[in-house]
Amino acid sequence: MATNTVGLPRQQVRPRSGHEGEPNTAPRGLAWLLAVTGAAGLLASWVITLDKFLLLEDPDFKPACSLNPVVSCGSVMQSDQAAAFGFPNPMLGLVAYGVVVCVGAGLLAGARYRGWFWLGLNAGTLFGVGFCTWLMVQSLYEINALCLWCCLAWIATLLMFWAVTAHNVRTRVLPAPGPLRGFFTEFGWAPPALHIGVIGMLILTRWWDFWTG
Repeated sequence: MATNTVGLPRQQVRPRSGHEGEPNTAPRGLAWLLAVTGAAGLLASWVITLDKFLLLEDPDFKPACSLNPVVSCGSVMQSDQAAAFGFPNPMLGLVAYGVVVCVGAGLLAGARYRGWFWLGLNAGTLFGVGFCTWLMVQSLYEINALCLWCCLAWIATLLMFWAVTAHNVRTRVLPAPGPLRGFFTEFGWAPPALHIGVIGMLILTRWWDFWTG
C-alpha cells in the first residue's frame, strides 16, 4: 500500500544584518594591529611609570631616553602637563592600552563584537588621539622637549584610531557614503600615513636648527 507524503516547505531564514543585532566581524589584520599597538602603548606607559617613580625617589635621576636637550624624557615627566588629570598620564595609558590589547586578543581568539562595542572603541580611540594631540602640542611649543616613549604612544594611538574608524566605515557601523567606504577599503593606509607624516614634519621643523646643526 503506497503512502503519499506531503513535504513540508522549508522555513527560509533571511540573514540578519548588523543593524538587527548580528555580531560584527573583523579581519585578523585589524585584530593583530590592535594587539600590537595596544602592547606598544602599554610598554611605553609602563616604562614612563617606572621612570616617574625613580624620578620621585631621586630628583637627579636621568631617564635612559634623555639623550639631548630636545629628546629629554625627564623634562617632559616633570612638567605639569604630565599629570593632566591630577595623576601621572601613563597610569591612564596602562588601563586604556591594556583594554585595547584585550580587544585584539579577543578578536584573534574568535570573538565577535556588536556595533555598539565598535562605536565605543572608536570613541575611546578618538579621545586618545585628541589627548595625544594636545600632549604633542604641549611638548613641541610649551615644554620644548620630546619623550621617545611618548612618541611611541602617540603613533600607536593614531594607528588604532584610524584602523577602527576604517573598519566601522567599511562595515557601515559608522554611516558613510559609498565613495568614502570605497576609499577606506582601497586606501585605508593613507590617513594614518598622512597623520604620522604631519607629526614628523612638525617635529622636524620645530627643531630644524638642532637637527641640521
